[in-house]
Amino acid sequence: MAKILYVEDNEMGRDMLQQRLKRKGFDLVRALDGEEAVQLAHSEQPDLILMDMSLPVKEGWTAAQEIKDSPETKNIPIIALTAHVMSDDRVRAIASSGCDDFDTKPIELPRLLEKINRLLAKS
Repeated sequence: MAKILYVEDNEMGRDMLQQRLKRKGFDLVRALDGEEAVQLAHSEQPDLILMDMSLPVKEGWTAAQEIKDSPETKNIPIIALTAHVMSDDRVRAIASSGCDDFDTKPIELPRLLEKINRLLAKS
């Protein structure tokens, strides 16, 4: 069972997606902000990270970059999740923050699962 670190500060959205992913057989670890995400990436060594980009304490953009800059966590795939749909946001998430993929909110579970499974198959 793959372990996913799910970083989301919105309780309703977090709980809904978490339950849907658990039903699909994933083990979930949750973080509420970017700082906690960086810490849990190191301590939990998840197979994949779902990272909201608009977070308190430390934004997802910065947290993702820190995770990718660290030798211990650089190979963990990260999917950026954001309500922003501008093409610049996709470029920023992948090129600047080092995310491996990008998905928009509201989450379409089949599309997200396809991305999760593709990235897990690579690692």
